[in-house]
Parts: sequence; structure tokens; C-alpha cells
Amino acid sequence: MDEHPNIKDIEKEIADEFSLFDNWDDKYEYIIDLGKKLPPLEDQYKKEENKVRGCQSTVWLVADYRDGRIFYKAESDSVIVKGLISMLVRVLSGQPPEEIINTRLEFIREIGMMTHLAQTRSNGLLAMVKQMKNYALAYKLKNEGVQK
Repeated sequence: MDEHPNIKDIEKEIADEFSLFDNWDDKYEYIIDLGKKLPPLEDQYKKEENKVRGCQSTVWLVADYRDGRIFYKAESDSVIVKGLISMLVRVLSGQPPEEIINTRLEFIREIGMMTHLAQTRSNGLLAMVKQMKNYALAYKLKNEGVQK
């Protein structure tokens, strides 16, 4: 059996967790708690080329490719954004590049995230997703080049 749950299963877990909360104040608290659990990013990765463009907050994102899967690490100086990136890392880390590229990340819509975030945070969330998919595409193309 595959040791990595698939994207849809992880998205369902997150949607189920959010369904336990009655209001958005509690959901925001949960997002902040998720961010607090995100392992800190090593200082060596906190450099300009690892910053996500399009985020109002500072977000560092790095990716590593091992055994046909991509593993992400991230951190932010904002508690809410740190929680958002922690969810993205949870869903996408450990997945094959092809699946990351093709996923629609339905959980974001399902839990109502886009309608409850300020426009700047929504833009930042989309920028983080885009950067994660760009890493996946780069590793996919690099890997295909190696196999030819």
C-alpha cells in the first residue's frame, strides 16, 4: 500500500476538520493553530529566491524531489498565512509532480476559504499554489529530460 495518502483524501480530511467549527472566528483560530504546528524553515532557505511573489506577507517556499515525489517546506511571517501554507504543504507534499500540477485543490472552495479571506490574502494564497505547481512542473520536466 502507498504510504502517502492521495490529494483527494487529504483534502477531505481538512474539509471534515473545518466542518467541526460553527463560525469563521473558530476557523481562523484553527488556521493559526495549524500554522503554529508547521515546522520552522531552516535559516539557510530564508533567502530572496525562495520568497513567493504576490504575497503581501513574506512567505518562503522550497521543494525537494525524492523518489518521484515532491516534498515542500515553507514558512511565513504572518500567523494566518503560515496556517494557509501549512494546509497546502499538508495536501501537496509527498505527491507526484503530475498530481500536483493537475489538482484543483477543491478543499479551498469547500471550506469557504476564498470567500472569507481578504482580497490580498486570496491573491497570496493563489500565488502560493502557483509557486507549488511551478516547482512540480519544473521537477516533472527535469525528470522527463533525464529519462530521455
